[in-house]
Amino acid sequence: MPAPVTTAAPPNTTPHTRTPSLLIATDSESVANICRSALDDAFTVERVASGAQVVAAIAALNPAVVVLDLQIGNMGGMAACLAIRQEEEMGRLDPRPVVMLLDRAADEFLARRASADAYLLKPLDPLTLTRTVNNLM
Repeated sequence: MPAPVTTAAPPNTTPHTRTPSLLIATDSESVANICRSALDDAFTVERVASGAQVVAAIAALNPAVVVLDLQIGNMGGMAACLAIRQEEEMGRLDPRPVVMLLDRAADEFLARRASADAYLLKPLDPLTLTRTVNNLM
């Protein structure tokens, strides 16, 4: 009778490890590309291009982190962040960190007012973005 065949798992992997997902909410292709290139290795990256899509995308995808552009079209990043926090308070979404992307330092007030967990100024530095997201995990 032949011996059973076994295959070893590749090093540093486990069969039940899932890559966490991350939602990018921006209508800017350049911002989306920077976020994807910085975070694709550690996350499954999904994107929406309007603020009105953010809450539904969170409910459907359950991302570990949301990266939200303040200047996203349709609803705006501040309104989208406030909607996320309202849904979390009502128990319709699980709490999750939100990183807001700002155009100018003066917008820091808006990020804090919207209860963002962190904020970064554009143009984005990929290493700072990666470090910020990893620190929130």
